[in-house]
Amino acid sequence: MDVELRQLRCLVAIVDEGTFTDAAIALGVSQAAVSRTLASLERTLGTRLLRRTSREVTPTGTGLRVVAHARRVLAEVDGLIREAISGHAHLRIGYAWSALGRHTPAFQRRWAQAYPETDLHLVRVHSATAGLAEGVCDLAVVRRALDERRFDSAIVGLERRLCAVAADDPLARRRSVRLADLSGRTLLVDRRTGTTTAELWPPDSRPATEETHDVEDWLTVISAGRCVGMTAESTANQYPRPGIAYRPVRDAEPIAVRLAWWRDDPHPATQTAIELLTTLYRNG
Repeated sequence: MDVELRQLRCLVAIVDEGTFTDAAIALGVSQAAVSRTLASLERTLGTRLLRRTSREVTPTGTGLRVVAHARRVLAEVDGLIREAISGHAHLRIGYAWSALGRHTPAFQRRWAQAYPETDLHLVRVHSATAGLAEGVCDLAVVRRALDERRFDSAIVGLERRLCAVAADDPLARRRSVRLADLSGRTLLVDRRTGTTTAELWPPDSRPATEETHDVEDWLTVISAGRCVGMTAESTANQYPRPGIAYRPVRDAEPIAVRLAWWRDDPHPATQTAIELLTTLYRNG
């Protein structure tokens, strides 16, 4: 059973306009075409939808229900078309944990000033692609490489690795720490979206690990002193907590911040976003 959009539009037009003649005018087709289209819809559904007299056309009981559904379907389709046509008037940038750290407000403000015709939206999505694979965003801020067969990316900046410990932890009294200072601790990691695993340490001095899947849980566990964490500098900017101390890990490699997009469907504003973010990270 195949119901076509033109059949639903025809049915709704007849009900709204009141006559076949007026529906034909509204649709820009002949009255005969309106009659044929309605007849084909009734045959497809196997039921009568309209009562026709010499004076008026009114829906049957079934017709009323079908018209109500048709209005919803047509509204959804019209919304889909508007989104496809005007999608480039919006730019959605996804991120998993922290967006752009201390650069986030500046990026939003500069974008609004320089490109007011393209609305910018930052969207937090806890997935490995920060919502890109799920279709939630047009670009994604990621801090580890994605599948190069599907996605392209550009490095826009580097961020220091920071250790996160409870505020009353002895390491919190230091200005910085080394990887060796954490090897005897339990490291709380997010293998799905995180940037740190035990492989960052030499094989003979790797810390024990526990897993988490949410930044709020990560912060709660660390503040209680059960585990320590390691994260990008942006996390400290976006999630300061009274019970958490962030300290630089001076012998850990920095983390590359990437902007990623679908290889076969880049947003027109991609290069503009790359250039603005690169400038912000370069200028500190």
